[in-house]
Amino acid sequence: MGRRGRKKGRAVSGWLILDKPEDFGSTEAVSKIKWLFKAQKAGHAGTLDPLASGMLPIALGEATKTVPYVMDGRKVYRFTITWGEERTTDDLEGTVSASSALRPDRAMIEALLPRYTGVIEQMPPQFSAIKIAGERAYDLARDGETVDLPTRSVVIHRLTLLDCPSADCARFEVECGKGTYVRSLARDMGRDLGCFGYISGLRRTVVEPFGEDRMVALSDLLASEKIEDESERFAMLDAALIDTGEALVNLPRLDIGDNQAQRLRLGHAVVVKGRDAPVQAPDAFAVNRGRLVAIGKIGDGHFMPRRVFG
Repeated sequence: MGRRGRKKGRAVSGWLILDKPEDFGSTEAVSKIKWLFKAQKAGHAGTLDPLASGMLPIALGEATKTVPYVMDGRKVYRFTITWGEERTTDDLEGTVSASSALRPDRAMIEALLPRYTGVIEQMPPQFSAIKIAGERAYDLARDGETVDLPTRSVVIHRLTLLDCPSADCARFEVECGKGTYVRSLARDMGRDLGCFGYISGLRRTVVEPFGEDRMVALSDLLASEKIEDESERFAMLDAALIDTGEALVNLPRLDIGDNQAQRLRLGHAVVVKGRDAPVQAPDAFAVNRGRLVAIGKIGDGHFMPRRVFG
């Protein structure tokens, strides 16, 4: 029997909160970060369109096990809608599909916002990554097909009009839940206002639990390429990483001893002790000496691991 090959790269783990520049795809960004860090494994939590900038949380190594918990977090976007046109992609990339000479005033826009707050039904853009019969919607759209995308329920926690720089555009901030398409917001608001609209600027500033202050510019990371000494270069890069466990701060936490940590790493359940310990939790995490040990569930007085960490 042949030996399993050693994984290529460094066994580095943690979250990098990248400030993705415009005209740079999410997959391209992950590949670049993986290459810079020489990481064995990398993934991201929540795709950003190439024309969008801002927060792209990238998980390295064992942090990839916590990606679903970041994907489910609230997001905050700042965006600009340009009025007067609707485009096939609902953003700057598309061709004009409808136009209007009408322009909404501030009062009209603000009167519309309550209709886009709370749980709303939203149709995703034709150019989206949603799969239809095994194919991505954007691939079908590029081939000229009009795909029948079902509406979906999304949650808008807050939608604020920031300013109206001119009669042709308005700037907003939205706090929303998983699966919300800001491009669809622009399209639908333009239709409701009778003037059409599309996204002409989009920036993501928050993906819970990570805030805007945790973002790192790609240019700062690329500066490491000038450092010839490999150990110094990786030390500079690794200083930008956030501990894997910080992705789980919104889950119940269980502090455990050394023996319990060993049992969890072997896949065994442990007894939950302590007056302040959670009684029931479908998702929780266990920590030993400040280090993440496992993610699992708590029930019947036990913590049962689903994912363990070295």
